[in-house]
Amino acid sequence: MNRFAIGFGAVLLVALVAFFTLAPGIAERDMNQIDGKPLPEVTDQAQALHDSLTIVDLHGDSLLWKRDILERGDRGHMDLPRLADGNVALQVFSSVTKSPKGQNYDSNTGDTDNITLLAIGQLQPLRTWTSLLERTLYHAEKLDRAAEGSDGALVLVRSPADIVPVRAPDSADPPVAAMLSVEGLHNLEGDIDNLQLLYDAGVRMAGLTHFFDNELAGSMHGVAKGGLTDMGSEAVRRMEAMGIVVDIAHCSRACVADVLAMATRPVVSSHGGVQATCPVNRNLTDAEIRGVARTGGVIGIGYWPGAVCDTSPAAIVAAMRHVRDLVGVEHVALGSDFDGSVTMRFDTSQLVGVTQGLLEDGWSVEEIRAAMGGNALRVLENGLEPGAPA
Repeated sequence: MNRFAIGFGAVLLVALVAFFTLAPGIAERDMNQIDGKPLPEVTDQAQALHDSLTIVDLHGDSLLWKRDILERGDRGHMDLPRLADGNVALQVFSSVTKSPKGQNYDSNTGDTDNITLLAIGQLQPLRTWTSLLERTLYHAEKLDRAAEGSDGALVLVRSPADIVPVRAPDSADPPVAAMLSVEGLHNLEGDIDNLQLLYDAGVRMAGLTHFFDNELAGSMHGVAKGGLTDMGSEAVRRMEAMGIVVDIAHCSRACVADVLAMATRPVVSSHGGVQATCPVNRNLTDAEIRGVARTGGVIGIGYWPGAVCDTSPAAIVAAMRHVRDLVGVEHVALGSDFDGSVTMRFDTSQLVGVTQGLLEDGWSVEEIRAAMGGNALRVLENGLEPGAPA
């Protein structure tokens, strides 16, 4: 009996070690894929132009996964070496804290959560197993540790002054800048004062909702899909005053309308698409695009099928072109959603394919510079300034 118990215990221990060692990587490989379809041939002209750009990506979910973002990975879409290869100057890293089971674009409740199992499976600190707020604070710590351990290759953006060296680097080999955002303010856990904790941890952009309705607003993928609540309106006011950029990605139509009606500073849609080229419900209507433009904000175009109904650079460019033609090139930006449980055509090291696509589509060099990063830098520099509105 003792031998059986010891043997069973040993087998159980091996199984647990294998689960906690292998399961997180297996899960990510299944969720963050590259489809392997052909990419356009990159010309010398496109590569030279791409290498001269200041590129900003407004949304990536790499902090969600158990891997070192300083090391070149064999899974997912993004890490520091691949960001450097893609000539990305500033990457916004999002904190995802809750995701419903059976997640879909049409209707989800907040009654279930996949991230809890992920937090346990990745052996994250116990405090993150039961608290959405602690999950974001943990993601902030991960990003801080990465910057501290990068020997200067990764630097944090928390103020307008931090944008200056991104816009005009003082070396031929500048670091990659990183900024922290939040995908859904359900991590406030019902207490608006927790917004200060997020700010102190480094959060400088926040979306009000993710895939379900919460205490602040309705989600485009929720059940009621309502507008801003009193708490949501207060959150927008406080964010603008503190210097946290307001992100309407995943907001319901009513939520978007309410935010745009009260905004006094530039608003962003950090990652998504447009109804005109991809009629998926989460993508922006022309009226919403015009509303974002009126605030001085930008639309970050994503790279996955839910955003552009394909994974090709041509589809990404088509969405960017629609925004440019509708409201002006100054409102076009990039918002990949790399590592966001989506399938892409390429990882961030191959971002030159978008530059190639823009050239082939007839964009001028100055338009490309604006769309690939200049516009996003303008909005961030404005939005991170605490105090008076724009």
